[in-house]
Order: sequence, then C-alpha cells, then structure tokens
Amino acid sequence: MTALLEWLQELEPLVVYLAVAAFVFVEDALFIGFVVPGETAAIAGGVIASQARVDLWAMIVVVVVAALLGDTVGFGVGRRIGPRILRLPFVAGGRLDGARDLLRRRGGPAVFLARFVAFLRTVMPPLAGISGMPYRRFLAFNAVAALIFGAGNVLLGYLAGHSYERVESALGSGMWLLVAVAAAGALGWWARRRFKPGSGAHTPEPDPV
Repeated sequence: MTALLEWLQELEPLVVYLAVAAFVFVEDALFIGFVVPGETAAIAGGVIASQARVDLWAMIVVVVVAALLGDTVGFGVGRRIGPRILRLPFVAGGRLDGARDLLRRRGGPAVFLARFVAFLRTVMPPLAGISGMPYRRFLAFNAVAALIFGAGNVLLGYLAGHSYERVESALGSGMWLLVAVAAAGALGWWARRRFKPGSGAHTPEPDPV
C-alpha cells in the first residue's frame, strides 16, 4: 500500500480521483481484482483526503460510484457471456465453487456480503448475471454494499491518516466481514417487518429474467 499511496501523492487532485476510481472499477469490471487493489486504493484516497489534497466527500462519491459501475459491468458481462467466464484460468478452482454455492443458497444477501471479501468481490457480479438474478434485485443489495464499502474505506483512511498500515492490517483480520454480517442482519430484520403478513405491503412480482 505504501508504494500506491506514494504514487497517488505525486498526482494532481483530479488525477487522484480518476486513478482511485479506475482501481475500484477495474477490480470488479474486468475480473482482475486478484491483482488490482481496489480496496487499498479507496483507503489511500482517504489518507490523501486527510492531507487536504482532495475533498473527503468527493472521494467517497467517486469510490461508491466506481464500485457500482464496476459491479454493473461485471453483472452485464456475466449475463451476456455466461458460463464461458467460468472457464477462464484465473477464476477457476474450489473457491469459485464456494462462491456459486453461496449465491445459490443466499441470493441477494450473498451479493451484499461478497463486496467485503476480495475474491468474492471480483467473481460475484458475473456469477449473479449468469444465474439469471434480476438486475433490480442485484442492484438493491449491491448499492447498499457499495455505499458501506466506499464510505467505510475512505473514512478509515481519512481517520487513520499516516497510520494507514494499521487500518490495512485490521481489514485483513476480517473486520469488514463482521461489519457486513451486522449490516445484513439489519437488512433482514427490515425485510421481515416490511413484508410480514398483515403489514399491508404487497409482495412484489418477480422480475423477468
């Protein structure tokens, strides 16, 4: 992360926004999140905002929008290309089988949780597209996750300032997974109250595939 931060610090503010957005977007859109540090770039963007070189809230918006667009492109590629993606050498393996099983069992909540796990963040959007999940359902869960991911990582970098290595270590220990599980629980509680019998809400018709 140190090298990335030092490189970003040498750029003009507008180029910093574009570079961070590119890292976050490409991580998901082109299925190379294994080598492109989107999460790290978001934290670095927050560190640079703490140095008053870029605007904090603008950086949060940039990361959230880039995450949404990247996942949407990944979903669309999965919908159009289909199972051929699964034969690519860099997405094959046992972890991919686990991701497919998670999506089959959990559906939308799996999309939400995947945003906070590096491997799943890369493969879940195309898998959701391949599975035939309606885009509106995918977007509903993905938008909440992207907001938490973008705001959380940028704010962590901003608050940590020069102690960004500690933040990166904390993320590696699984802190984001705990945050995601807590948020998913809150979302499930809201859904049960919103659609329980007698609540007056109508169950929405399923979207066409």
